Parts: sequence; C-alpha cells; structure tokens
Amino acid sequence: MPIDSLLADTAFDSDTTALLASAFDAAWDTVKKSSSPLAANDQAASTREVLAKRIIEMGQQGERDRQRLVDDALAHLAGSK
Repeated sequence: MPIDSLLADTAFDSDTTALLASAFDAAWDTVKKSSSPLAANDQAASTREVLAKRIIEMGQQGERDRQRLVDDALAHLAGSK
C-alpha cells in the first residue's frame, strides 16, 4: 500500500506530505536492506502499511523531523511484529 493513498485522507500541506513520504521511503528502504522477513513478498504490503500508518500518526501529532519519524516507525514495527 503506497503511503500516498493513506495521506489522501489527511490534511497536511504539500511540504509535510513530501516529508512524510520521504520518511516512509527511508524506513521501507531500511527494512528492505536488512533482509528482514518483514520485507518478503508475502509480508511487504502489511509491513509497508504499518510503517505508513505510524509515520502519518506521528505527523498528525506534530512530528516534523524526518529521522525521528523514520526511527519511530522502525521501532514501532519492531514492537508490533
């Protein structure tokens, strides 16, 4: 699930949308590079959705630091699986 489809239901300005999308891409890239089973074809969609929802949630709470968004999403993913 692309993060764009989840962002469509939120009220972020274009700069924030770009920031959240960038954080999502970085978090997903980290998962892929880790060779984690969470990046496998049968789990990728679910993993991407968890990352996207967490990044959007943090964005709704006012977080605008890209690295904190990435780190938080990865920590959340680790705790949810």
